[in-house]
Amino acid sequence: MGPDAVPGTPEFDLFIKEVVKEITVKCGQKCTAIRRIMVPENLVEDVQIAVGQRLEKTVIGNPTTEGVRMGALAGQDQMREVKEQVELLLKENQIVFGNLDQVEAIGADGSKGAFMSPILMRNDDPFNNSAVHNIEAFGPVSTILPYKTLDEAVALTKLGLGSLCASIVTNDEKTARDFALGAASYHGRILVLNGECAKESTGHGSPMPLLVHGGPGRAGGGEEMGGKRGVLHYMQRTAIQGSPTMITAITDVYQQGAKQKEVLLNPFMKHFEDVEIGETLITHKHTVTEADIINFANVSGDHFYAHTDVTSLGGTLFEGRVAHGYWILSKAAGMFVENRKCPVLLNYGIDEARFTKPVYPGMTIGVRLTCKEKVQQEKRDEEDIKKGIVKWLVEVYDQDNETCAIATILTMVRNVEEGG
Repeated sequence: MGPDAVPGTPEFDLFIKEVVKEITVKCGQKCTAIRRIMVPENLVEDVQIAVGQRLEKTVIGNPTTEGVRMGALAGQDQMREVKEQVELLLKENQIVFGNLDQVEAIGADGSKGAFMSPILMRNDDPFNNSAVHNIEAFGPVSTILPYKTLDEAVALTKLGLGSLCASIVTNDEKTARDFALGAASYHGRILVLNGECAKESTGHGSPMPLLVHGGPGRAGGGEEMGGKRGVLHYMQRTAIQGSPTMITAITDVYQQGAKQKEVLLNPFMKHFEDVEIGETLITHKHTVTEADIINFANVSGDHFYAHTDVTSLGGTLFEGRVAHGYWILSKAAGMFVENRKCPVLLNYGIDEARFTKPVYPGMTIGVRLTCKEKVQQEKRDEEDIKKGIVKWLVEVYDQDNETCAIATILTMVRNVEEGG
């Protein structure tokens, strides 16, 4: 739980919901189930009460009986093993919800089935009482651990010596970034959960084909070893889940769909270190004319029939004379490039250009220019200018706000110390 996820916030409710779900789904018999619940020390009581209240509403018994939310463990042997592990944990922890010896089973004989009450434990000194980091009760058992600072929370996660996955529930970008970068080396996957992505989230520990299932240390590895993956297996990787805004904050690479910071000053007027990831310039608009298309055909020499011969369009995808894709990008550049001398030294190239919708005369286009990524360059020698490469997301859209073209352009930008 992030420090900002206080009672009354969507993140607090999400946190409680995820914890209870992981305790009760499959009776907690999952390799990715939440075993250690790390909470800011000032919120421990709130979390303990809220989790307890939701667990109280969990009906245990025959899964075919209406209203039952949690069934039995895999068998009597499994239940005995879980209880033995809980007894070991009780030497350093206390039960704050649940009963090892009593459970009410609906639609079944509780004395015969492997039914077990959810057990919520609490450890007020997790750095010294360390059994919770080493002993796993493979059932509906989890323990609340308090932390004072985010650095302590990261340190606590690492005491597990390698986990399949971890989740942090926060709406604070810095908290998400600091935790993810701090805890990544000990986890196969990290889910960043907040109100923005809650509806689309697959939840804590859900296996997905594009995510690593397996982590370092005790978590082991769950990947095929053939080909490229066989090489990657020996490299430390962590998959980060979260909203586009959170992924942007963590990686310092703008993700489409993330929040944009609209600016009035053309970012080309800024030195390399002053440009911010996600800042966006929204340009003026331009209404396309036939003269634009004909003039570009003459200047470029590109007389492709779709641009110049309207009598040849039968059976094609086009409804009429269509603008050149390269004219669209050229016009876009003319709309966002700064005319005055500025820290931008040169255009370094274009990546990932796509023309996604035909542009016809009479349509009106605009541009959103967003800082996507920054890469500082090393000076080749003492006389070289200190500079970096800025990658910009260029989105050309029409009067219906539909994307017509999209590309990544690269500019070489001077640093402040060389800029006067």
